[in-house]
Formats: sequence, structure tokens, C-alpha cells
Amino acid sequence: MAAPLVSVVVPMYNDRRTVDLCLRSVLEQTYPKLEVIVVDDASTDDSAELAAGHPVTLVRAERNGGPGATRNLGVRHATGEIVFFLDADLTMHPEAVAQAVELFEENPSYGAVFGIPDKEPLFAETLVGQYRILQYYYWRKSAEGMVSGGFYALGAVRRTAFLEAGWFNPALRQTEEIDHAERLAARRPMLLTSRIRGRLSDESRMRPLLRKAFVRSRLRVPFYLDRGRAMQGMETGGRAVASVMAALTLVSLPPAVVWPTTALVPGIALVLCVLADLGQYTFVAKERGPAFLVFFTLCHLLVGTAVVAGLAAGLAQWVLSGRFRRMYKQEATA
Repeated sequence: MAAPLVSVVVPMYNDRRTVDLCLRSVLEQTYPKLEVIVVDDASTDDSAELAAGHPVTLVRAERNGGPGATRNLGVRHATGEIVFFLDADLTMHPEAVAQAVELFEENPSYGAVFGIPDKEPLFAETLVGQYRILQYYYWRKSAEGMVSGGFYALGAVRRTAFLEAGWFNPALRQTEEIDHAERLAARRPMLLTSRIRGRLSDESRMRPLLRKAFVRSRLRVPFYLDRGRAMQGMETGGRAVASVMAALTLVSLPPAVVWPTTALVPGIALVLCVLADLGQYTFVAKERGPAFLVFFTLCHLLVGTAVVAGLAAGLAQWVLSGRFRRMYKQEATA
């Protein structure tokens, strides 16, 4: 059987810091049959000019449409049997595409295979950035196997499976992945695997990280309520409990200062928070030692609180807004 053509689609928006490294990693793949399509989502920096310096097909969006619309545009220009999505703030290991093709050959029923970025960041990171990379890695590594959530920042989809599931909904700017993956998983099995690897540059400051956690959590509410469940994989019951306990820990601290009789509440909540996702903290302690574990725990308490606040805001919006309730029922078009 002839080796299939793989279309590597790289959506890009203001990624001048990483785009050269990203595209270099694509062009250094061991798999020979590639076409590389970079879709510039109306960047305001010189990302497009940097991308144009590589032997790739550069497609420019007329206006900023978000990741869903950008990926759709890339697929429209792709001709490969397999579409490998790679965000411009990641690199992939030289064998990543070859591994994806091999996985599809070994498992003809698979609709998508998604990769796991390394526990080492793409660049030297701030302490917050180090927290984020380790947390990102552990949650995905611990979910390795069959999933219902999509990780389109680093992953391959059969073109036929993508078209069966339909296009990314361009109206969804933060949760387009979970919407598309849910439709795809209803038709074909999807695998999350460390056989496909890369390196990631993620949020390195706390405020943007908390904002992202809040917004994505809020926007997931109608998705969860429509389906009556979370996504298979990273979103476990234990992690839901951990987020609630994180919020309780921080919220109960001020009253404990005023009323010492309540001082046990934040302590108990913190213990329950850690126990609910104990593997994560054990992993961090082994990797970085006790001092960084303390910092990691403080960061995770803040992020968990942002998640709970986002869910609360989302529930209120779901009650008050019919449009919000229907956001995942809109027809997705290219």
C-alpha cells in the first residue's frame, strides 16, 4: 500500500516567537510525504512574513476568525488523506507524523490520534510557565488511551473522519475542540498517545492563565448540560472535587483569620484537594522537589478557583440566556 499524503495544518495568530521553531520541526519530519499549510489568522505581527521564509503554503485569512475558522481554512486547502494539526506555539518530534501514520495503519477504525507534549517546555519558562507545562503534561499523560475530548494542537485526523464529523464551529473561539471531538468520537474511536510527542510554549503569567481557565470553564457549561457528562479522559470526578476544594480552601482563609474556630476548614479543604488528584502532586514532587511542589500547589489552588468561578458564571448565564444554552447546537459550517 502506498504511503498516504499527510497535510500538516498550522493555524497561526501572532506567533512570531515560535513559528520558526514550529515549522522547522515540521520540515525535519522523518515521514517523506508531506504538504505543509500555514494559515495566518490575520496576525498583527510579522508571523506571516516569518512563515513565508519556509517552503510551505501560506494562506492568509481576510479577517481574524479564531482557531476553528482557521483550521477549517487549512483543511479546505489540504489534499492529504490525513490532516495533522499543529498549533504554531508547539514543535513536534521528528517521528511524530510517522507515528501517526503507523497508528492509523495499525488501527483502521481510528478517526483521530492525538499527541502529548513533553514535560519539558519549548523555552526556559517562568515559574508559572513551569507549573503550566507540568500540569498540562501530567493531565494528558494520565489520560492516555481512548478519549472523547480532542487535542487538535498536536494530533492527526483522517480526512474522511473529519468530514463525517463536520467542520469546526467558527462561532466557538475557546471550545471549538471539545465540540468537534464530541462529534468525531460519536463516529470513530480517538486515541490520546505519547507515541506522538512535541514541545509546548504556554502561558507564563498567572493573570492570563486564570482568565483562560475561567472563560473555558464558563463556556463548557452548556456543553456539559447538553450531554449530561464531562469528557472522557482528563476530566475526572476526582479533579472536579479537587477544583471545588481548591475554591473552598481560598474562600475559607479570610474567615479563618477572623474566627479562629473555623481554621480547620481551609486545612481540611486543602488536604481533600490534594488527595483528589494525588498522582499529580506525587509526580511534581518527584520531578521538582518539595519547594517547587509548594509553589505548584498554590498555582493549582488559584486555577481550580478560577475554574469553579467560571462554572458558577456559566450556570448563571445558562439560566438567563437562551442563546448561551444553544451555543453548541448551532450548525457548523466551513
